[in-house]
Amino acid sequence: MTDKRQQPQAPDAANNSPPSSNAKMVGKLLVVVLGMFGFGFALVPLYDVFCDLTGLNGKTANSAAIYEVMEIDESRTITVDFITRVNSGMAWKFEAQTRQVKVHPGQMNEVNFTVKNPTKHVVIGQAVPSVSPGMAALFLNKTECFCFEQQVLQAGESAVMPMRFYVDPQLPQDITYFTLQYTLYDVTSTAGDLAMNSGEQENE
Repeated sequence: MTDKRQQPQAPDAANNSPPSSNAKMVGKLLVVVLGMFGFGFALVPLYDVFCDLTGLNGKTANSAAIYEVMEIDESRTITVDFITRVNSGMAWKFEAQTRQVKVHPGQMNEVNFTVKNPTKHVVIGQAVPSVSPGMAALFLNKTECFCFEQQVLQAGESAVMPMRFYVDPQLPQDITYFTLQYTLYDVTSTAGDLAMNSGEQENE
């Protein structure tokens, strides 16, 4: 005759875990989540530093370089194209007077850009440069550039903005051509009243 009596079941270890063990596990998971969250924010400044050091993304220096007399490498000719664009929502007209130049490494060069504010109010613009291929950004040295500071134009005002630069002779041999693009952004709303007031005082 079969014994129908139920056999005692082994206690479920998972369900009988001490509350303290569960709390420790939850605490560890929270630490991991917070750590990943913080690391995500840290990646942004780390990426910017990496771009500055490697030229990745075509980022160029945001301060003027100092030109020292050096031997010009006339055996090499580098073609530089200039591209201008205006960010969506900005009414300025922005052009490069010279679309392309051929330069020798170590040679000082100057090109001009024209800009006009066709609106009926003061506008503050900021030009952001980008180089392609990105590696070339490490060897492009700007001694003077309108991109180093914000540009304030009164209603209907136009201006000629120079840019002086030289290509470092250490530019890799396989780079014979690169593009320098300037994108113009309207920063009037974030620049504050100081720049606009200074521009108005000059016209008085």
